[in-house]
Formats: sequence, C-alpha cells, structure tokens
Amino acid sequence: MTRYVLSRLAGLVPTLFLIGVLVFLFVHLLPGDPARLAAGPDATPETVALVRKDLGLDRTIPQQFVRFVDGVLHWNFGRSLSTKRPVAEEIAERFMPTFWLTVWSMAWSVTFGMAIGVASAVWRNRWPDRIGMTLAVSGISFPAFALGMVLMQVFAVDLGWVPAVGNDDWRGYILPSLTLGAAVAAIMARFTRSSFVDILGEDFVRTARAKGLDERHVVIKHAMRNALIPVVTMMGLQFGFLLGGSIVVEKVFNWPGLGRLLVDAVDMRDYPVIQALVLLFSLEFIAINLVVDVLYGLINPAIRFR
Repeated sequence: MTRYVLSRLAGLVPTLFLIGVLVFLFVHLLPGDPARLAAGPDATPETVALVRKDLGLDRTIPQQFVRFVDGVLHWNFGRSLSTKRPVAEEIAERFMPTFWLTVWSMAWSVTFGMAIGVASAVWRNRWPDRIGMTLAVSGISFPAFALGMVLMQVFAVDLGWVPAVGNDDWRGYILPSLTLGAAVAAIMARFTRSSFVDILGEDFVRTARAKGLDERHVVIKHAMRNALIPVVTMMGLQFGFLLGGSIVVEKVFNWPGLGRLLVDAVDMRDYPVIQALVLLFSLEFIAINLVVDVLYGLINPAIRFR
C-alpha cells in the first residue's frame, strides 16, 4: 500500500506540469488585453504600455512561461492583475466558503442518494423504485441555475425561511447546497441502484437468503460492502466535481467562493488567478482519486495494490 501511494504521488509531478503547460497556453489564447482591462477604458496607449510592462506582459511567451513555472516551484503564483494582491491570499480567502458548501452538498446528496438507490434496488420495479428513479431523472434534468432561482424565489422571497444570499450562518448554506447537490444526489441514486441490483443477484446473496436471514441483514451485512466499491468511486469523483464545479451555483447565489473568483478572473483576463485555480482544481481531483483508491482496500480487504 505504501509503495503504491508513493508511486502515485510521484506521478503528480509530470501530470501537473502537463496541466500547467495547457493552462498557460489556454489563458494566453483568450481574447482581450489584460493590460487594457487593468488600466481602464479611458487610459492612453502610453498608460496601457506602462501597465503591460508592470504586469510582465511585455515579455515573450517563453519568458512568461519560465516565470510562471519558477513561481509555481516556489509556491508563488504572483499577484492578481485586477486587485494587485497575492494570488495565494485571494484563493485562501475564497477556499473555505467553497469547501464548506461542498461538504454540505456532498453530505445530504450522498445520504439521500444512497438511501433512494438502495430502496429502489430492494423494491425493484415497485412503487418505491418508480418514485425514486423519477426523482433521480428530475434531479439530473433540471439545470442548476434554474433550480437555484426557483428555490430562491419560493423559500427566500415568498416564504422568507432562509436568506437568498450570503454565508453568515448555517441557514445561508441551505439553498446553495441543495442546488449544488441535487444532480449529485440523482447520480448517486441511479448508480447505487445499479450496483445493488447486480450484487443482490449474486450467488452469495441467494445463499444468505436461503439460510433464512432477514432481508435487512442480507442487504446491510452481505450486499453493502461489495456494492459500495463502485459507489465510493462515484462519491470521490462527484466530490471533486462539486469542489471545482460550483461556478454556476456560486454565481446565482453570489457566493464568495472559488467558482465566482474564477468567473471574475476570466472576465478580467486575470492570468495568474486563472492558472492557479485550474492547477488547484486539478490537484484536488488527483488527490481525491488517490484517496478513493486507498479506500478500496479498506472496504474490501481482498483488493491488493502493487
């Protein structure tokens, strides 16, 4: 196990380097002049040239790339072109709101998604299965921005039960987390149902039933551990998706997180912020996949790593 983890960690270096190259080239292909945006629409060409030199954008692309790589190696992503603050500080301020929003969304979506999936598998082709899969299809089909606006209108504006925007207390997390986690809950429900349906048809489950064990004991003790292996994979991927893909929800609810920071950075052509955020999201996905692989061995001891 230790050797496997170390080999995966060693593989982070070339992967992140390749991602860094692609991100650097991508942001420099974006239309628009960051120096013009930073200087303002009324700035003279001389002022724009001074701003471009101050930001280091007057250098050649290879020179800028070498500077970018050197900064990453020293954990220095430079300064934001729009706010002039260090990029690390900008990200640090926005990370925790996104992290806790992701945790809330993942907690309720996994709980309800797995419960619906297990119930649908146990009572397959009966009314719990039909209701559960109808809810799952609805959750996948309904766009996040539309669901967010509907929830905001009903529960924040009409009923006044929760705030529409802000994260000052726990109530502010309710609507954004429900909006962000709806699609994940639907995916978890369908994936869990499919996994449990396959496991419940295995010989060892039929043997357990033939011994006279009640259905709850069969599902929880015999089927759960084997069915959870693919479900854990999906949980890890969805957690990474929530952590890095909350852009639309954060924009709808004016949430002070990384998603909104990325949107604002793209609007302002803020190269350092865009590059740092994409690298951070990539690192999160790689780390989550590693954690999921390690969890395999904890869930099913029969799995061994080389």
